[in-house]
Amino acid sequence: MSMYIIDDHPLVRQAIAMLLRRMRPASKVIELEKFSELQAAIIKNGDPELFVLDLLLPGVKGTSAVKDIKTMYATVPLAVISSMPAGEAEETCIEAGADIYIEKSTPANEISSAIQGLFAAENGDEEVVAVGETKLSKRQKQLIVMLDRGLSNRDIAAELDISEHTVKVHLWRLFRRLDVKSRTQTLHFARMNGLL
Repeated sequence: MSMYIIDDHPLVRQAIAMLLRRMRPASKVIELEKFSELQAAIIKNGDPELFVLDLLLPGVKGTSAVKDIKTMYATVPLAVISSMPAGEAEETCIEAGADIYIEKSTPANEISSAIQGLFAAENGDEEVVAVGETKLSKRQKQLIVMLDRGLSNRDIAAELDISEHTVKVHLWRLFRRLDVKSRTQTLHFARMNGLL
């Protein structure tokens, strides 16, 4: 299994590679300058376990790279890292399929925490709650209760002793699992299906 970083700025690419190597020393980290190099790199280096993608790559229009990766590797975590402020870019990337959006100005420890959160969310806790076809982890059930209490991402992060980025990762995965797009829709689903 390999982790793929696609970023046209060598310094950024190398810094992210260092973070990933520290986090998961047993994994191979592949650094790519262009999105067009990805398929050949996967054939050469093996199946992906993570993608870290720069949003503003030469020759790539908007979120097309995000959509392409998620079409081919729907279950592999994808972190978009960009110099653009979150704002609309974050929402657009998440809608395109990214699991998390990280600004390049984010401190290294928070980037590490956010990516660790992706792996934690991927592995999840044991499935404990089944709602029709939908299964939720203990953490997802816990998040629903916290949302019902009206807690902000910051409050949830403080209560669970995790970063706000990790909270966002868990929420996005919860939204996807329930096929909803907001906290309000999540709470509506939870109430309609007896989760609260």
